[in-house]
Amino acid sequence: MTTKESTTHYATFTRVMGVVWTVVALLLLIDVLLRGEGRMAWIASAFLAASVAGVYIMWLRPRVVSTERGLRMINPLREVFVPWSAVEWIDVLDVLRVHTPAGVVRSWPLRESKRSKVRENMRRDSGHIDTDVDDDPERARPVDLMARDLRRDAERHRARPLGGPIKDADEAGPAAIGAEDRPQAMVPVEVIVVLSLTAAMLVAVFLLA
Repeated sequence: MTTKESTTHYATFTRVMGVVWTVVALLLLIDVLLRGEGRMAWIASAFLAASVAGVYIMWLRPRVVSTERGLRMINPLREVFVPWSAVEWIDVLDVLRVHTPAGVVRSWPLRESKRSKVRENMRRDSGHIDTDVDDDPERARPVDLMARDLRRDAERHRARPLGGPIKDADEAGPAAIGAEDRPQAMVPVEVIVVLSLTAAMLVAVFLLA
């Protein structure tokens, strides 16, 4: 998905499955609330609601966003902001990886699902090469094309960098606040809120139902 300021990359299959399960779970939840009775109905409702929260955290929320300032690597429990100046290389092993001076940042949602391709990637991991995509794009896997697009974004933004620290979360995400030339990581407030409310709900149901 592309906007004026950013491009979002995500795993289409898991996102579709997440939306499908969310719809199914909500329909089941409505049915339980309307027709269910007693303790088991409350427990079933709590587990359905918890499953929706889990699907959001694991399948719907994770993505990689290319912004004018850098990359937002949004994984289930953690978000890492990588400024363009810190991006040394982007490739694919079993998942998409961003190489930085501080280490490698791995993307949860963007992964290679074909085992033979993972083994091939591991054999090529001794050097930063990507001949499959650059020489024959028609043979490239979807995540390889994403890596190629992100490398091009990195080259383009490094050629005309935006200066100064980031002060607005809307510009490049909450993990980017104050970032200059090194990756920054954080556990987003929304993750803490979702997990805390889900845990509180399950405990309350088991104690009070």
